[in-house]
Amino acid sequence: MKTILVISTALVPVLMYYVTTISKHIQNAFNVIAVIALVLFGMITSTAVYQVIIDQAVFSTAIHSIFLNPYFLITGAFLGAYFIYRLLVLTMEGR
Repeated sequence: MKTILVISTALVPVLMYYVTTISKHIQNAFNVIAVIALVLFGMITSTAVYQVIIDQAVFSTAIHSIFLNPYFLITGAFLGAYFIYRLLVLTMEGR
């Protein structure tokens, strides 16, 4: 499983880059999905922090339950791949 995670971290952004060279519509779709994912990621994070503060569990490990939220993991994974993809785009345009 660790190998799949490491390989996909490098492979998915490269695949995203090559797909966007074919169609600019896909590039726009990636950008829209990234904005939606970022908003969701922020909402999930802020509500988790708010709940920890309300429960007065600031000095406990209660905040780590956020890692069990599949939406948090999905949006975070997409944003990670998207940011690497954008760095790849900037690097290739600067050549």
